[in-house]
Amino acid sequence: MNRFLSALPADDKALLAPHLSPVELEKGRLLYDPGDVIDQVYFPAHCVISLMTLMENGAAIESATIGREGALGLMAAAGPRQSLSRAVVQAPGGAFRMAAQSLNEAWNRSASLRDMVDRHNEALFGHAIQSAACNALHPVEARFCRWLLSYQDRIDTNTISLTQEFLADMLGVQRTTVTAVARTLQDKGLIRYRRGVVDILDREGLKGLACECYGTVRRGYERLLPASFA
Repeated sequence: MNRFLSALPADDKALLAPHLSPVELEKGRLLYDPGDVIDQVYFPAHCVISLMTLMENGAAIESATIGREGALGLMAAAGPRQSLSRAVVQAPGGAFRMAAQSLNEAWNRSASLRDMVDRHNEALFGHAIQSAACNALHPVEARFCRWLLSYQDRIDTNTISLTQEFLADMLGVQRTTVTAVARTLQDKGLIRYRRGVVDILDREGLKGLACECYGTVRRGYERLLPASFA
């Protein structure tokens, strides 16, 4: 279940429930591109969505991740909005979807829902600005460890399916760099790296190598959304 929805007061759940529909999202599915009108809001239950910042030359890098703790498109609760980034399904799975217009109507009726939406958007903004600093200042190995931990937080599994190309896009590096870093972590006994799959063997070891951004982003969500991020 999506923890953001679960954390809502009963009255707010009742406002949203009639408008929520289950949906299965496959890996790599494009949900929004920059400039697209946000007409649907997605609440991940078992999937993970990446927000990608795009450059004019086609280069891209992940700026934030949304899982069961939150939702994609919540800024449209206050009124019509355009997407600021590319939203791509990183890990496949179930989610709940509702029309942005329906969310806006509920938002106008509930002060507690407005507060939850504001808290989520603040946490996501903090996530994005921390990622900007992280991508500019921290070495790839530390960012790789941060990414693995963040992913695992949202799907509760030690096995992560991904391709070199996909992870290279997430980290904004070449595929050869991903291979080199993965082999180094494997040599240290922290992961097992196979074609298209990473098995996390030592989570505490990854924490020791991850940059400070993993803890900073996690604490931001725990402070603002204590009932939905654990």
